[in-house]
Amino acid sequence: MSSLKAFNFLTLVLASIVLVACSPEKFPDVLNDLGAEYQQALVVNSSSWSSSKGILQRFEKENADDWKAVGQSIPVTLGRNGTSWGRGLHTKDGLSHFKQEGDGKAPAGIFKLGTSFGYSATALEQQNYPYKQATNRDYYVDDVTSADYNSWTHIPDNQVNDPKPLWKSTERMRRDDDLYEWGVEVKHNKNPVVAKAGSAIFMHIWKDSETTTAGCTAMSKSDMINILKWLDSSKNPVLIQAPTSEMLHIKLAK
Repeated sequence: MSSLKAFNFLTLVLASIVLVACSPEKFPDVLNDLGAEYQQALVVNSSSWSSSKGILQRFEKENADDWKAVGQSIPVTLGRNGTSWGRGLHTKDGLSHFKQEGDGKAPAGIFKLGTSFGYSATALEQQNYPYKQATNRDYYVDDVTSADYNSWTHIPDNQVNDPKPLWKSTERMRRDDDLYEWGVEVKHNKNPVVAKAGSAIFMHIWKDSETTTAGCTAMSKSDMINILKWLDSSKNPVLIQAPTSEMLHIKLAK
């Protein structure tokens, strides 16, 4: 077998493994444990806790009981230091190594999605999901000492647009690049908000397929747009994210 054919064969085998790992048959407990109110899910699996890359597959309930895969699998980049358990809808019983502020890890678990956002004054055409414009007065607070920690905040027009006197650390929502041109909030560490447990977690556009994030889940612009057009607020979409070996261990908190 030539080296090119061997490479192509190995690529096909690895792709097949990933697709099997993302199939509904592989994760019946994760999806079926969600309950009737959740009808859309974005499932991201990675090869290990230290992996900074993953594969995302969309799922939607076809009827009251059956999930079906939607579209093709999507490559994503994760935290530069991989993933660690986050704080969301899943039970934390028996889990360890939780995400911390500034650890460079994406949160693992089950998470509701918040509002979508972008630089445009209006949402995408055909988008059926809440949207918020990110302006140069919008900030996500990651100051662990602030009462505003892990929240989107807006400096009013009648105040000086300078976050430094208000918070020790913030994330600008209207960046100088296009990473936040389109995105969606991930409701990690929201109920309740725990200081130092991680903040400002989004799904957004990547710089490229090799550049990792500080803790978000990033993908190509076209994939991000397709997801935003697919999301339906009436179906209560969630993000389920973890290494493949941990997927069967994730349980919804009761």
